[in-house]
Amino acid sequence: MSPEGIAEAGGRIRTASARSILSPTSGFIAAAGFSHSVTPSRNCTYGCLYCYVPTMRLHGGLRREDWERWGQHTTFKANAAALAATQTRPEHRIYCSPLTDPYQPAEAEYRLMPGVLDAWIERPPAVVAIQTRSPLVLRDLHRLERLAARTRLRVSFSLTTDNEDVRRRYEPHCETTAERLDAIRALRAAGVAVHATLAPLLPCNPERLAELALEVTDLDLIGDPLHVRAVKRAGATTREAAVRLAGVRGEERWLDPGYQQEIVARIEAVALRAGRRFGVGPEGFSVLAR
Repeated sequence: MSPEGIAEAGGRIRTASARSILSPTSGFIAAAGFSHSVTPSRNCTYGCLYCYVPTMRLHGGLRREDWERWGQHTTFKANAAALAATQTRPEHRIYCSPLTDPYQPAEAEYRLMPGVLDAWIERPPAVVAIQTRSPLVLRDLHRLERLAARTRLRVSFSLTTDNEDVRRRYEPHCETTAERLDAIRALRAAGVAVHATLAPLLPCNPERLAELALEVTDLDLIGDPLHVRAVKRAGATTREAAVRLAGVRGEERWLDPGYQQEIVARIEAVALRAGRRFGVGPEGFSVLAR
């Protein structure tokens, strides 16, 4: 990347030119069936306490200031749309984005995604999956409708808890669950394939969270518990800030692999009674790549 340019006083939004926008996948995303990922920025202004990305450090393409000041700024890849237009191929199965939310709060000001979507509308890949928790995605609804007519488009919309107190503690800069449910309804009403993705699973009433997800979607549910070193020896894991908060709030069991399996089983039971499936890990996310 070229030297960063400050695009806003105080440096919250920065820009840089990238050499490439499409990255061959590995690990979790590759196992799910995606050939490439697109990350439109570095660092995410949602700054969720549990976010795995800063724990990857250099392996996540970050700089020290990113993992030390996670959530305080972001660097948009200013030439992302131009790169998407020239680098996308018909056979690509693209996941956007494994490292930042493409509709993070700063996107409302910078508006990078419309250009990327326009590039894919003109040069559609085989599959595009957009992972977000933001109702801002509805700003680009007309583009999503056009893209869905040209390729297999899936929006994976994150629902993490049914408890607003929990949401405010772990995701203080994110929209409410009610706002997310409304966004999912709007996407579905527009004919955009949208999956409710219960990931990461924060403290919640599992049955109620599953019921909310089933009410607003007509597709299988996806999910994943919080990542922990007990079952994931290497790679990204839950940030220490969330681990400390769980300890203070008496919520440590949500980081216990045995308890996580119980929660997954309870959600799966609700989904099965409704005639749908609940998949976790790469197998769960693979429905987005098909």
